[in-house]
Amino acid sequence: MLNGVRGAMRSSCGLTGLAGLGRVGLARVHAAARKVKGGDGGEGEGRVVVVTSGKGGVGKTTTSASMAYRLAELGHKTVAIDFDIGLRNLDLHLGMERRVVFDFVNVLQGEAELRQALIKDRRNDNLYVLAASQTRDKTALTLEGVEKVINQLKQQFDYVLCDSPAGIESGAHHAMYFADEAIVCTNPELSSVRDSDKMIGLLASKSKRAADGREPIDAYLLITRYEPERVADANMLSVSDISEMLGIPLLGVIPNSEAVLTSTNLGQPVVMQDPNEVDCSGAFRDFVDRFLGKDIPLRFLEPKKKGFLSKLFS
Repeated sequence: MLNGVRGAMRSSCGLTGLAGLGRVGLARVHAAARKVKGGDGGEGEGRVVVVTSGKGGVGKTTTSASMAYRLAELGHKTVAIDFDIGLRNLDLHLGMERRVVFDFVNVLQGEAELRQALIKDRRNDNLYVLAASQTRDKTALTLEGVEKVINQLKQQFDYVLCDSPAGIESGAHHAMYFADEAIVCTNPELSSVRDSDKMIGLLASKSKRAADGREPIDAYLLITRYEPERVADANMLSVSDISEMLGIPLLGVIPNSEAVLTSTNLGQPVVMQDPNEVDCSGAFRDFVDRFLGKDIPLRFLEPKKKGFLSKLFS
């Protein structure tokens, strides 16, 4: 049944696919796919990265928190901005919810200085957060205001991570408009993949880069909540299915894990967990390393082998 739906999906989306992508291609993401370069304004400026998808609940904020923390841990001065005005959650993922005094909207409306609104992580000196407002709505965002804030942050940080809200309306548009690069998160389900395909089109046509006639945003794929056992049973789209449908470089596959919920409740990005004990922590570390240009094989693509006792009692 999945095969017929996959074919219809490819046809309806007009996706050309990755004809040469096989097991070897999926086992290793080449560093050449990730171009490491400076910001738009010249040498020394930070890069603006949007974490987006179109669909809600795919793990954008989880990804933003872990990506920001890992970049900072590796020595890159990083700031993460929550663009989900009215429904902020990034501060919770990073354990900063009680430290928000001024927020993004306060800065945009001149009620606070940017330096007053930036929250420094107590565990990592390289990590800062600009929280969203809980009491305003997305109409508070303007392109002029967002551009001013992002330009200031690019002068201070190596990476400016924009955590996009769900959908393709104002909040998501402002989050991706000034991006240099995009991480497109998708779950292994057709509705999520279709929404991601829509977002990839918007990244190519509705950004400042597109408006200025410059090189498009570099978009990369991150597959989240992956379950190899369900893929093996033909109950979930495979990595090759999703890669063929979306046609952008794959930077990581994050296995589904209860550790994500536990980490969120503790206010700790899941990437902080021991990668030898928590697969998704190791997967997020691999993903960030690939983003930085390292050539690292993909993991967690195959079902875990059952031990003798598991086979006996299954």
